[in-house]
Amino acid sequence: MAVEWKLFERIESGKSLFAVESVSLIYNALTSILILFLYPKLDHPGVMLLERAGIVALTFALIFLYQAFPCRLTAFVRMVVQMSLLAYWYPDTYEFNRLFPNLDHLFASVEQAVFRCQPSVEFSRLFPSVWFSEPFNMGYFFYYPMMLIVTVYYFLCHFKWFEKICFVLVTSFFVYYLFYILVPAAGPQFYFPVIGADNVSAGVFPPVGDYFAHHTLLLPGPGYEHGFFYGLVEASQQVGERPTAAFPSSHVAISTIVMIMAWRVSRKLAYILLPFYLLLCGATVYIQAHYLIDSVVGFVSSFFVYALASKMYRRWFASSAFGGKSG
Repeated sequence: MAVEWKLFERIESGKSLFAVESVSLIYNALTSILILFLYPKLDHPGVMLLERAGIVALTFALIFLYQAFPCRLTAFVRMVVQMSLLAYWYPDTYEFNRLFPNLDHLFASVEQAVFRCQPSVEFSRLFPSVWFSEPFNMGYFFYYPMMLIVTVYYFLCHFKWFEKICFVLVTSFFVYYLFYILVPAAGPQFYFPVIGADNVSAGVFPPVGDYFAHHTLLLPGPGYEHGFFYGLVEASQQVGERPTAAFPSSHVAISTIVMIMAWRVSRKLAYILLPFYLLLCGATVYIQAHYLIDSVVGFVSSFFVYALASKMYRRWFASSAFGGKSG
């Protein structure tokens, strides 16, 4: 009953737009301007603009719903909808960066120079059994559940910081998405099948130009093909994966930010999530979604992105947050 009462507890935020909606509309506007600038070169710019208009309409429809029923539940719906739209914004980066020459040959060459091999190939080759494949695929699949668990924990237990963590998460995604638009890298799972195993083994990484502008086929990844979590990861990648967003790894970066958020409010929650986090980080290389340097840079950059997003929130939104100014 206490939880039910809190869900419908009346709240006033003191503003019409939540922080996460503001940053989403800004990203929407920036990419809309980019669409207009690149209109003749894009594959379906009209549809992309209509989709963005639909997202704006949905945002304001939820604001009207909240104004009619201003409570924690409708606030939760408003912010979670913006977070769920990340599933749209991620493949959307491909529509832009496909216009630029692919850069995987540079990242693979750096990987070879640093490690004298391709860790994404050697890792899965040395540990192909179900005892490695399934845990790593489970960790990779746990990416979105991790975010959901921490978000719901804040909502139920630390509501006054709920808006902040939603803003920081979504803003962090957008920072990486803007980078992905300008830096087209597909990752080993797309690039290596194109250049062939012989070239990979010989350490030869030819450029493929605009190949991925017209080819999005993703072959099955390494690991135990009959595994339950292997199947879940393969199914999710076939639906939502595109040859984009390889460098740096947003899986590592965002999950690190999620762990920081968990650690700040509950050591117990952080320790529970830690095994999944470690498996997820390893999985980015194991399933060949990323080069090892992608994951390393994703980890290092996450602390800077988290600090940047937190500073943005404190400067522009904290004074009107739920429960007053937050740290």
